[in-house]
Amino acid sequence: MERIAEKIMLCWGGKRILLSMFAGALAVLALPPFNFFAVLFVSFPVLVWLLDGASGPAEAGPLGRLRPAFLTGWWFGFGYFVAGLWWLGNALLVEADSFAWALPIAVLGLPAVLAVFYGVAAAVARLLWSDSLGRIAALSAAFGLAEFARAYLFTGFPWNAIGYAAMPAPLMMQSVEIVGIYGMSALAVLVFSAPALIGTRRGAVPGILVALVLFCAHIGYGWVVLSRYDTTGVAADGAVIRIVQPAIDQSAKWDIAERERIFSKLLQLSASPLAEGAPRPTHIIWPETALPFLLTENPGALSRMADMLQVGQTLVTGAVRLEDGVGGATRRFYNTIYAIDDEGQIIGSADKAHLVPFGEYLPFEGLLRRFGLTPVAESFGGFSGAERRGLLSLPGGLNAIPLICYEAIFPRLAEIDDERGKLLLNLTNDAWYGFTPGPYQHLRQSQLRAVETRLPLVRAANNGISVVTDPAGRMVGSLPLGDAGVFDIELPAAGVSFWDNQTRQIIFGLIVVIMVLLALVARRSKSYSSD
Repeated sequence: MERIAEKIMLCWGGKRILLSMFAGALAVLALPPFNFFAVLFVSFPVLVWLLDGASGPAEAGPLGRLRPAFLTGWWFGFGYFVAGLWWLGNALLVEADSFAWALPIAVLGLPAVLAVFYGVAAAVARLLWSDSLGRIAALSAAFGLAEFARAYLFTGFPWNAIGYAAMPAPLMMQSVEIVGIYGMSALAVLVFSAPALIGTRRGAVPGILVALVLFCAHIGYGWVVLSRYDTTGVAADGAVIRIVQPAIDQSAKWDIAERERIFSKLLQLSASPLAEGAPRPTHIIWPETALPFLLTENPGALSRMADMLQVGQTLVTGAVRLEDGVGGATRRFYNTIYAIDDEGQIIGSADKAHLVPFGEYLPFEGLLRRFGLTPVAESFGGFSGAERRGLLSLPGGLNAIPLICYEAIFPRLAEIDDERGKLLLNLTNDAWYGFTPGPYQHLRQSQLRAVETRLPLVRAANNGISVVTDPAGRMVGSLPLGDAGVFDIELPAAGVSFWDNQTRQIIFGLIVVIMVLLALVARRSKSYSSD
């Protein structure tokens, strides 16, 4: 291994670029749908060894000396994000005549921007570099901070944070309740980088021991938590959920000629007969923007929904909501969840707050529209975001935290101030991305929100992966990608949570401080030994 480490450290030019990209791309195999997390024990040691040899000449100045480290991290990130996000281009092919020109921007441009975070992380880590355990501690802290920054800067896009790769199954998901996804990302980099110490000898024994302790604690905590949560537990109100997954092709979604067929399919699936001995659903859940029209344009739709519902049942559906401009104000459209009772009355609603840039709205709209740019979801001229978020109160005492599609990737949106709901309600439409890794990655991130909040997840997808999970992230009911159908499930009871997002961020901060201190001590020791 020492010979391998030496060759990697000394490689330069095109070989260094290709090896950095390969290491990043290889890491994607740890993400859904592959879930082969062991590859990270290769990817990150390679990155560490590449950074060992990534020092610029002394006469280049402070920034010049960090340039090789930045470029190494950037190429690693570019490989990771291209291999992990290529499927975003599929959304542009739904209306290829209008958006195919932007395919290179989605497939290569976005990864190039996201890779800057990993490039900066590598450069920052190189500032604290040493030849022992301290250098992987520095890389751990820097990557954790990079993932945190990705979640907040420029509206945030924390998709495929490294921490998700360390949580391929419920047994390995439970620690996120304490450290959060950013803390998990930092600790994952530390553990997965540990084999690099074997290649350079120094700090190998304590480094491997630390990694083993963290990995065993990760698994052990998962075992304890899973033994505590019983998936047969039912909410005290006896809620029974019916998930409807219509699997409507995205190209037909807003076709006027397809409206009646789509609406009829939703009604027919919702009225599917019960399995023998199964309890009657109390809540029927349709996916994001399930209604292929505006309710204000189809007044008979509410009556047809009421006819389908039985006494006491509630329909929850995604829809586009129109807010008419008053006094000359601009009309606004919202991506909304409606709750409709058995008499066809709208009894509750929640609007999407965190919209997808360039998908649901256009940043710097006044400027960019002059160049002919439009949002991908342009059917209604783009969406407006909700001014505030709140619980969606459903009959039967079910207070749901609404997460519409993309919102489920943000841990902070799974909590609403001091209010605690009984479930996370995630309506989504992953038909944009077809049969690609995208829907699987999206599901994993939604699952983790359930673990963090200790609330069951109710997820209805048009054609993604519809699931109900318990508070430990275990799926107790699901429909696979591409299938049209329904399933009924008794809602698992909410668990007890002792942690919130703010607490997890404090713990993440402590992890970063500890890692930085380890790096500083190691660097100081290296200086003394050199003297």
